[in-house]
Amino acid sequence: MLPEVIPVLDLAGGRAVHARGGDRARYAPTESVLAPEQPGDAVALARAYRQRLYASRCYVADLDAITGGAVQVELLGALGAPDAFGGTLLVDAGLRGRADAERLSSVPGRLVVGLETFERWEELPGLSAQRAGLVVSVDLRDGIPVRTGPWPGPTAADVASYVASNGVAEVLVLDLARVGRGEGPDVDTLRVVRNAVPGVRLLAGGGVRNDADLRRLGDAGVDGVLVGSALHAGALTLPTQSGASETR
Repeated sequence: MLPEVIPVLDLAGGRAVHARGGDRARYAPTESVLAPEQPGDAVALARAYRQRLYASRCYVADLDAITGGAVQVELLGALGAPDAFGGTLLVDAGLRGRADAERLSSVPGRLVVGLETFERWEELPGLSAQRAGLVVSVDLRDGIPVRTGPWPGPTAADVASYVASNGVAEVLVLDLARVGRGEGPDVDTLRVVRNAVPGVRLLAGGGVRNDADLRRLGDAGVDGVLVGSALHAGALTLPTQSGASETR
């Protein structure tokens, strides 16, 4: 069974940018076949994700907040509006602890706790109880967890197991080094994580190129896949509203 396709928006300075390999200083405004006349327009892309791809969820990374700047609250609100994406946003706004989550109460959608930024792992149980639908992102670079402060275990499977034991029902494994590089997903790591946490919903991100990659991830037990570059290039075949398929 094919996993859910979850389109991605990476935000920097009020614009949608095209992520490649985690080198954020070099990200340029997103150019996409989905909104060809509006490069970098995050709201236009969100609208296309909903109206053309019929996506029910969208992953949003606020790179300003993740790198220590202010949360782009106004833009996030605009993306969640009924005339933009309107579905469920999965928002990574660089949470470092439970206090950050409380300050983001006005941000629409479900919050993402990223291994790259989160520092207070002892607060995870309380946070997962406080915020329904919390997602934890096991952030990797070439398969190795990104180290920011004390963190629960040396491997992706260790972190995922810790997260699952603390009441989080959805885990994202995101290899930042593979994003936008066209190298394909790390299926082997994802199989190990799937075996470690059989009872949680598993999402994957980084490297998805085409329909064949989606099938490989589905076979590995992945439930949902973050996709950016392949959608912008029109390299994936997705269902239309009528149930037929087309390449975009």
